Amino acid sequence: MKKIFNNYIFAFAALFFVASCAPSFDEPEVRTSTADFSKYISIGNSLTAGFADGGLYLEGQRVAFPNLIAAQMQQVGGGTFTSPFFNENQANGSGYLRLTALTNGNPTLESVTTNLAIRGQNPVTGGPLYTKYEGAEYHNYGVPGMRLDLAFVPEFGAANPYFERLLEDSAVRNTSYLSFTTGRQHTFFSFWLGNNDVLGYAMNGAVANPADATTTLTNIQTFTGAYNNYIAALTTGDRKGVVATIPDVTSIPFFNTVTYAQLVAGVRSATGNNDLDIYIQTKTGIRAATPEDLFFLTLPRERIGVDNGFGVDPRNPIPDNMVLDRDEIPQVSAIVIQYNSVIRQAAEANDLALVDMYSFFNQVKSGLVLSSIPFNAQFIRGNAFSLDGIHLTPIGNAVVANVFIEAINKKYNASIPRVDITQYAGVRMPN
Repeated sequence: MKKIFNNYIFAFAALFFVASCAPSFDEPEVRTSTADFSKYISIGNSLTAGFADGGLYLEGQRVAFPNLIAAQMQQVGGGTFTSPFFNENQANGSGYLRLTALTNGNPTLESVTTNLAIRGQNPVTGGPLYTKYEGAEYHNYGVPGMRLDLAFVPEFGAANPYFERLLEDSAVRNTSYLSFTTGRQHTFFSFWLGNNDVLGYAMNGAVANPADATTTLTNIQTFTGAYNNYIAALTTGDRKGVVATIPDVTSIPFFNTVTYAQLVAGVRSATGNNDLDIYIQTKTGIRAATPEDLFFLTLPRERIGVDNGFGVDPRNPIPDNMVLDRDEIPQVSAIVIQYNSVIRQAAEANDLALVDMYSFFNQVKSGLVLSSIPFNAQFIRGNAFSLDGIHLTPIGNAVVANVFIEAINKKYNASIPRVDITQYAGVRMPN
């Protein structure tokens, strides 16, 4: 996927989604909650921030799932909830993708490059610097590209432009995300970090680049210590909150839209040669691809077979960092299970609400219907995922908000009303 900045590509956060075993989402009766929602804050990565369609922009920020949760909390005594929005004149933020045509199922995407919130070039990475947020106190602290391990690194603010725009100039190189988000005198929090600690590695074909921290895989010891330390900081004074497990990152459209069968059929049809196959580079050598290998949504399919035999000549295979091969998938899946064990234990030890996004996600391929609206993991047509194949659509955010609300209500005897998902859209289709 297109890098936004050099050594610190935001490893798109994550994913979700709801399962074919759908949550009930019944309207709760009014109850006396054991949690105080008067000052709710949200901590997380790109999903928390409202990143969508490959960018952070105002329309996506407005429908970020914590914003939707907060609006529902206000109906049961919750306080003001503000987000660090881009202003109307720079509403397109970092820029994003939009769908301009859908012909026989094949999308045409274009980048939106007007009304951006770019103020200059980052001297550290060479990437963009975004317009600083200068509004009132805010409560959504979602930062695209934030990882659990990097949340403890003070220098990361100089490399991540989304975090940099939230910091005062004097704090950019010496303020960790942990110290930035704790000590806010909150009464309730949501916490969804950890996706990027595996997703960036998976999106680089399970190839760790030592020069790019976001492509590395956080080991379980580091993850365990960091997670428990973060939760300890958030729960001081017996504060309440909700945490979420990490979905199986290999089941999102980014990894499952471009298939081996499509690639083989396309190249054989184009050349008339039914003996051609697809070749990939793996850690153990070059081999013919199989249906078990996962190709990226961003694979340059136009190059297959026509750029010096790219992908069809074993001397010019698809590089290892463009495919998650069948031997790498078990490693990625196993670390997610280990991370989630840590999250579950932290939730239990601190008496917090737990949202099991992993279980919902593993059933999404079966599809489900909520409020007469079908959902699945299909790219563009599935309603759940935006045009980057990773982040949520507005209606996807609404459903995720309801999953969080259900967990909060159950744990804290609360009566937060659910979001009316019919008021939100999926991928915007071309006119």
